Amino acid sequence: MLKAVILIGGPQKGTRFRPLSFEVPKPLFPVAGVPMVQHHIEACSKVPNLKEILLIGFYQPNEALSSFLLKAQQEFKVAIRYLQEYSALGTGGGIYHFRDQILSGGPQAFFVMNADVCSAFPLVPMLDFHKQHGGSQSYVILGTTANRSQSLNYGCIVANGETQEVLHYVEKPGTFVSDIINCGIYLFSPSIFQHIAEVFQRNQQELQLEENSSWQRTEVIRLEQDVFTTLAGRGKLYVYKTEGCWSQIKSAGSAIYASRLYLSQYGSTHPERLASTKEGGPTIRGNVYIHPTANVDPSAVLGPNVSIGMGVTVGAGVRIRESIVLHGAVLQDHSCVLNTIVGWDSTVGRWARVEGTPSDPNPNDPYSKIDSETLFREGKLTPSITILGCNVSIPAEVVILNSIVLPHKELSRSFKNQIIL
Repeated sequence: MLKAVILIGGPQKGTRFRPLSFEVPKPLFPVAGVPMVQHHIEACSKVPNLKEILLIGFYQPNEALSSFLLKAQQEFKVAIRYLQEYSALGTGGGIYHFRDQILSGGPQAFFVMNADVCSAFPLVPMLDFHKQHGGSQSYVILGTTANRSQSLNYGCIVANGETQEVLHYVEKPGTFVSDIINCGIYLFSPSIFQHIAEVFQRNQQELQLEENSSWQRTEVIRLEQDVFTTLAGRGKLYVYKTEGCWSQIKSAGSAIYASRLYLSQYGSTHPERLASTKEGGPTIRGNVYIHPTANVDPSAVLGPNVSIGMGVTVGAGVRIRESIVLHGAVLQDHSCVLNTIVGWDSTVGRWARVEGTPSDPNPNDPYSKIDSETLFREGKLTPSITILGCNVSIPAEVVILNSIVLPHKELSRSFKNQIIL
């Protein structure tokens, strides 16, 4: 029997995802038409003998999360539960805190995944690899190849070329260590908890030496820095390298890129989710997802990489490219939306142009990843995709370029390179 754990973080996290994370917990943000974490759940439901999925995070249980889990449980026919941490415990602290729930029923192994990654999720090949490399006493990290400069932003893995054993693990090194990076998807056997317990006891001993320190800090354990670094080179940790697509979803800009990766996968996994040009319907270019309840004028042109949410209205002559349009938004006639996320219930006026700058990886480098740009560089806003928060109103015939508009704003003129508070 197998289980899966998805680490969904909490409200203090996801700050780089604002203003979109104001309205909905980041794991429920729609990427390629379905909530971000549903892609993980879908992949888990296809693994034979996987009986339960546990979501661990420190969001207050809310209506959006509860109704999503209920729907997912019915759709994917697998038990799904949410376990709430009392505070942020780190990637290892959360699974250690809830170890009894994870181990109940006696799983032979369990997956652990970060919610903010987009991947082809090669879970079944990871299982086969795990069986060939020591099974119950070994642990597997999913790795992929990055280019030299970008590898410094990730956990880097030095592995034995023949056995794939992890010899050395460094989280965000200062200088180049390896071009194999950690994808944030792991397969553990239950014996991993002995190694996490060692870290917990070490934390306890260190805290006893300090005066007036809080006991909560002993439970904050990071898998990457605290566990993997000590396990490397001991014959227990292995890396399974994937050639499949992978990206982090840290900022809103990376959500559009992740949407593109998932939409391109739909060709083979969910062809029914992709729209096509039909007589009397809009012109579709490339991969486009349109929610069945959306109302799209036949003269509109959509794509590539467009995702249209529930109840969206797209007027005559509208052009949308490389964008996510969230539920209830209205794009009036002849408006143009490029490299933009249009928030819930927002309106873009007639002949208005809303445009951002794509933050895509270098297309000429097969190993290039998306950079998580800082919001400001040298005192200036870094040009990035345009984001309209929820319920924003853009008037007719204006241009909004490389800007972030916070929720509930009614604009009256054009803006460029600004955060509109």
